[in-house]
Amino acid sequence: MGMSARASTPTSSRSPVVATLTLGCKLNQAETQQAARHLQQHGCVTIDRPTHADAYLINTCTITHVADRKARRLIRLANRLSPQAPVIVTGCYAERDAAGLAELSKVEIVGNARKHEAADAVLEAVCGTVERPPSTANERASAGRTRSFIKIQEGCDDVCAFCIVPYVRGRERAVPIDEIVATAQQRVNEGVQEIVLTGTQPGAYGRDRSDGASAAALIEALLARTDAPRIRYSSIQPQDITPQLLACWDDSRMCRHFHLALQSGSDDVLSRMRRRYTAGEFRRAVETIRATVPGASITTDIIAGFPGETDNDHQQTMRIMDDLRFTDVHVFPYSSRPGTSAALLADDVPPHIKRSRAADARARGARHRTAALDAALGSVQSVLFEDSNTGLSDTYLPVRVDSEADLTNQIRSVNVVAAHETGLLGELSG
Repeated sequence: MGMSARASTPTSSRSPVVATLTLGCKLNQAETQQAARHLQQHGCVTIDRPTHADAYLINTCTITHVADRKARRLIRLANRLSPQAPVIVTGCYAERDAAGLAELSKVEIVGNARKHEAADAVLEAVCGTVERPPSTANERASAGRTRSFIKIQEGCDDVCAFCIVPYVRGRERAVPIDEIVATAQQRVNEGVQEIVLTGTQPGAYGRDRSDGASAAALIEALLARTDAPRIRYSSIQPQDITPQLLACWDDSRMCRHFHLALQSGSDDVLSRMRRRYTAGEFRRAVETIRATVPGASITTDIIAGFPGETDNDHQQTMRIMDDLRFTDVHVFPYSSRPGTSAALLADDVPPHIKRSRAADARARGARHRTAALDAALGSVQSVLFEDSNTGLSDTYLPVRVDSEADLTNQIRSVNVVAAHETGLLGELSG
């Protein structure tokens, strides 16, 4: 598949070690997990951190220029850690700038259109063949994971002005409900406690299909036909909120966490961004969620310094943040992406003002997160432990308990007794 030398090919006495590294969104995490499973089933040992390895599979993001820089840095790090090891690079940055990445040494590019071939490219690089028989010893190698990311769709038809993702992911394509249900139950059978549904535009699930598929229908099927202890479906947009969808949260297995990307509190900016809602509609969606799903945690994204953003626009964003008080906020200074319609606009907000507005939004978001953590004092949280004593609540808050028992991969009720700047402290309930 392009790489001729395999100087780091492991000896026959041990399994090849592949570092599977992910940058960016939960969809990338889902795809990397799937590739790792394929590698494990074919006799490889996978590790999800930068370390010495026989090969590297790097799944990239290109949402901002910072994401591009992180990808290049990670590729160079892999080359330093194991100079002879092949590096397979896939994902959105590989799709957008394959020629630029190909200039880096020992890199093979597998774009999003061929992403399903990335794991086979690794196998060919380290084993000389993609036909290596599956290893029965590794069939359940992914067992023990607490959470599994499952791709329910990819692609986006909305084409927001600032976003490169529709150009590197393509049009919306939903995975059939039966296939998602079967995958989810398989993960549960392997011991996974939480299914995380992800995609480029998860809230639009089924919009491209004519069989009645929808996000609500998918979740109803998962609740009825799988034994998943917890299901997380969080990344949606205000226009995706419907009574049928929110009714799914009547089932306690649904995690009470919603991620709605606001981007701006100014209608003028939202219009230039080509978002499909107004600030008022966003407010009403949040209010509907909170009225329907008590205790729900709502997180968001903010872009600071979009072309044409005035100080008044920025202040409108600050006001809606104060009014809605998100549990967490991801803030990004605007980064022009070649090929998007926003790249044709005059990038007229000076860099120092972008940085100042981003810092303002982060500070505001940090205060609200502290308030959300403090508000959890005295509550009982359902926590999935990802190691012996730390985990995530269903509302996506980090929780730690002092316990001599190993709680890894257990869902336990925890009484919250204290809060600090990074999370909650608690005691096991019962």
